[in-house]
Amino acid sequence: MENFEVCDRDISQSLLERYLASDAIAVDTETMGLNPLRDRLCLVQLCDNEGYSSAVRIERGQTSAPNLKQLLETVSILKIFHFARFDLATLRHHLAIEVNPVFCTKIASKLARTYSPRHGLKELVKEIVGLELDKSAQSSDWGNVRDLTDEQLAYAANDVRYLHDLSKRLTLMLQREGRWHVAEDCFQCLPTFITLDLLQYSNIFEH
Repeated sequence: MENFEVCDRDISQSLLERYLASDAIAVDTETMGLNPLRDRLCLVQLCDNEGYSSAVRIERGQTSAPNLKQLLETVSILKIFHFARFDLATLRHHLAIEVNPVFCTKIASKLARTYSPRHGLKELVKEIVGLELDKSAQSSDWGNVRDLTDEQLAYAANDVRYLHDLSKRLTLMLQREGRWHVAEDCFQCLPTFITLDLLQYSNIFEH
């Protein structure tokens, strides 16, 4: 794949410098399951606003990635996720990374696209970008990080490649509909929800 590289354990210094020059970075993770406390982190994908993407292979038992941490905690760079709540919890629990600031395309879609019940990445890319994503590798074994298939790596790259376009379009929709400020409030609430998730609390706001 063009404009794509695979890194082991952390991004390189040169890649860090490249990404630090961006005003926004798209981010995603691949894990062994959907429980951050149980299921290990296997891959972290990044993409800048020029379309240069990378995938960081995380080793079993790895607890830090200094360059990745510096990038994701740099407050001058917006980090764009789809369903940020899960990815942020995973990055905090496994690599002690406190990502900030954040834009979540799933939250933005639910606030802006009230005409649709479908807010998955595949549906958003199809409507907004006009492309059909291949999601066949979504539920696959990401644990064998040294021998990921070309199909898996292509899937991982596509999960971040279109987030920049989605965030721009959804921001315009939110601003047009007068919902941008509530979206910002939702993004800023994410660290609290992640803390509750990792403490295994649920529905504490219900009666």
